[in-house]
Amino acid sequence: MLISRAPVRISFFGGGTDYPEYFLQHGGAVLATAIDKFSYVTASPFLSHLFDYSIRVSYRKVELVKNPSEMEHVVFRECLKFCGLEKDIELHNVADLPAFTGLGSSSAFTVSLLQALHSFKGEFIRPLDLAYEAIYVERHLVKDKVGCQDQLMAAMGGFNLVEFRKEDDIVVSRVTMAPERMAEFEEHIFIVFTGIKRRAANVVEKQLKRVGDNRETLKLMRAMVDKGWDILTSNQCLSAFGELLDQAWQAKRSLDVGISNGDIDRIYQQGREAGAWGGKLLGAGAGGFMLFFAPPSVHPRLAETFKDHQVLSVKINAPGSQIIFS
Repeated sequence: MLISRAPVRISFFGGGTDYPEYFLQHGGAVLATAIDKFSYVTASPFLSHLFDYSIRVSYRKVELVKNPSEMEHVVFRECLKFCGLEKDIELHNVADLPAFTGLGSSSAFTVSLLQALHSFKGEFIRPLDLAYEAIYVERHLVKDKVGCQDQLMAAMGGFNLVEFRKEDDIVVSRVTMAPERMAEFEEHIFIVFTGIKRRAANVVEKQLKRVGDNRETLKLMRAMVDKGWDILTSNQCLSAFGELLDQAWQAKRSLDVGISNGDIDRIYQQGREAGAWGGKLLGAGAGGFMLFFAPPSVHPRLAETFKDHQVLSVKINAPGSQIIFS
């Protein structure tokens, strides 16, 4: 048996420019970090000659099938077919966090699964190639309306500025900060669950139809990636990062009326009134986790403000996809 894992991510700037519908014409980029919450896949040989099925997969349900084409779970099905595994395998998936919460958990699962399948076959795959494969599977085989940052962050890990040129031409630059600065930055992060789950594809579909109308706003959001990078790497006061996040959230809200709603706006306003410099809804919008960026001194006030919400504690700069047991 082997166990793979891949991290989810939090994205600070540039979300929305990581879709080929935009970046193939204008170029895109994000500033994001992998966090210490993972999707796990176990893979082990299955003695199919003793059963009347040859593949067993387990997630929120169990599927027993003779070949991948019979499988209901589309990502398991397409990844098995993509890797040429037709029988004699048992797979299980568990995760630290639920799906549909804006942290890229679906892509973390795809990356973790592909990592496990390659390792099961005795194959080594480079992290960047693993990301490219996950992008291909999700966009062209599963046919999900997804961007390209989640797969990259799950495969590569770390804290990165990621530039998108083509689906298979992505440039990754690591954010380099002194350990003390990195720790200080991490201490400013406060994440609250809005209580709303949603499928990113449902939110994104409307946004993609408005790429032309939103071209200038997306260009502005792309420019914020470089500004965020400059703040972090030039040792500017971190309050500037929080204030830039506020600008990014206001820009993101303007992309489509479905990105926010009264409940989400209320949560954001409460966080600002409690002392946060800025923040944003993580993921495509309409629900999931809200990120606030605030000095540690006001975190107790934020905790009191959101005592009826789930608060997520995270470590940033987490490692990318890897085999943790074999």
